[in-house]
Amino acid sequence: MHDHLPARWPITSETTAADMRRWARAWLSDVVAGRGEVTAVRHPLGFLCFPVWRGGTLGICVHVWCDGVHARLTTSPIHAHSWDLVSFVLYGTVANEVVDVVDAAAPTHRIFEVRSDEDGDLVRATPRLVRHRHRSRELFGRGDTYRLPRGVFHLSDVRGNAATVVLGDYRPDCPDRSLGAVLGEDHRVYRIRCTAEETRRFARVVLERLADSNTPRELEDRCDQARS
Repeated sequence: MHDHLPARWPITSETTAADMRRWARAWLSDVVAGRGEVTAVRHPLGFLCFPVWRGGTLGICVHVWCDGVHARLTTSPIHAHSWDLVSFVLYGTVANEVVDVVDAAAPTHRIFEVRSDEDGDLVRATPRLVRHRHRSRELFGRGDTYRLPRGVFHLSDVRGNAATVVLGDYRPDCPDRSLGAVLGEDHRVYRIRCTAEETRRFARVVLERLADSNTPRELEDRCDQARS
């Protein structure tokens, strides 16, 4: 896929769902054991982000929706990434809803640009006033992979527990954007970092969910081979 990704990253043209799940179990086991310097972050959209790796324009994260993690929105949940996204569902169900955004004389939202740094996000109002309309909605479950190009407005609807492995390929000429209130103003959103204990506890929760939803490894491998 990309020859400069970390050596332990499993995605290649021959990657199976079993490969991804084994990789996730090994990586999360290291987090639980306190190996490495991983700090989970509570994302304003209502999930935990475990940063795995960053190199150049590429980044890998594990995203987790679970009890005790709630959205803290200052804009709407409809947003567009500055990066091309590939997301693999470890467990649970993720609904990806794509929306079209159009300029409007009677707008319902203002577009905001989001600039991120280590402390959080600077959310800046733009002059563009818009309306949005539904384009498509797809459900993705355990073992599914979905892709979303940069700049496409969407929202993720996750009900219940779920976890995904996300690869992002950043494009510096396309800022993150979000739909917010028409009269909304510039503001800053601070990320809440988990403690080391919380990080290990949440990683343990994901490992337990992976074990609970697991099929025997041999059967999972045979199923993947049959699909290839």
